[in-house]
Amino acid sequence: MKKVFILIVALAIVGMMAGSSVMAADKPIEIVMVAKHEGISWFDDMRTGVNQFGKDYKVKASQIAPEGGDPAKQVQMVEDLIAKGVSAICVVPNDPTSMEPVLKKARAAGIVVVSHEAQQLAKVVNYDMESFVNEDFGRLMFSAMAKAMNYEGEYTGFVGALTMQTHMQWFMAGVELQKAKYPKMKMVTPQPIEDKNDEKLAYDRATELIKAYPNLKGIMGCSVSSTTMSGLVCQEKNKKNIAVAGLALPSVSGPYIKSGFIREGFCWRPADAGYVTCLIALKVLKGEEIKTGVNLVKPGYEKCTLKDNVVFGNAPLALTKETVGKYPF
Repeated sequence: MKKVFILIVALAIVGMMAGSSVMAADKPIEIVMVAKHEGISWFDDMRTGVNQFGKDYKVKASQIAPEGGDPAKQVQMVEDLIAKGVSAICVVPNDPTSMEPVLKKARAAGIVVVSHEAQQLAKVVNYDMESFVNEDFGRLMFSAMAKAMNYEGEYTGFVGALTMQTHMQWFMAGVELQKAKYPKMKMVTPQPIEDKNDEKLAYDRATELIKAYPNLKGIMGCSVSSTTMSGLVCQEKNKKNIAVAGLALPSVSGPYIKSGFIREGFCWRPADAGYVTCLIALKVLKGEEIKTGVNLVKPGYEKCTLKDNVVFGNAPLALTKETVGKYPF
């Protein structure tokens, strides 16, 4: 009798497990992008890509982000998504280090996690997606500034925050290039200046910087805010002798590129980055292999490289007086 009871219980458990797997299979796919900062042009454009991805692949895809780019609020957003039980979380972290524990928690809960602009998280997430090799991008931006400075004189630059890994990769790659190749150039601040991806703060700090260093000849912006506001301040003060180059957005930085107060801007299409990051998540959910040569559809991502769990595209865009008007974002 005891054996019969045990058998009945075992069969009931198997039936429950089978039922739950059917429910999981029937559950609609939901992918959520947790971006850095609500209400700025860069991530507004990323949202268009995330929304388009959802339409193209007929899955629920959306984007959220914290006001003010607060890392703690961003972590809490991920916590809420874990509690909600979404299928996949894509994230562009303000502070990858503070994000790491909650992403581990998401993985443990069976949620697919794909990061962007956070190479250090490659061992924590399913994949990290980078639109290019970050050091190459940093050297590209720095070289434009250095050339406009005639490879001599004082320079410094901005990052959104010292905790933002990609911004620091770009800036430090430029500094290393300068030390190796351009001995007549000199960095005048001990580290890049933070602007918190905030235009007012970037404007104020660019104003202070130009006042504090009257011989300044170059500014490398690693956020759209800092590049654009540095261009604006130079325009207001008619500082054509200061070469500003860096991360830019056509719709925001375009006027200063056209006027020459930003010598050259560089970017990648935020909408495409959002789209591609979500596509990687969907491929993982479907059990599709991610490997070198994978085609992630968007320009510059048709033949990606996989290295140490990082998916690299090759999608940088250069914005000059001649090209900046070609881009609709």
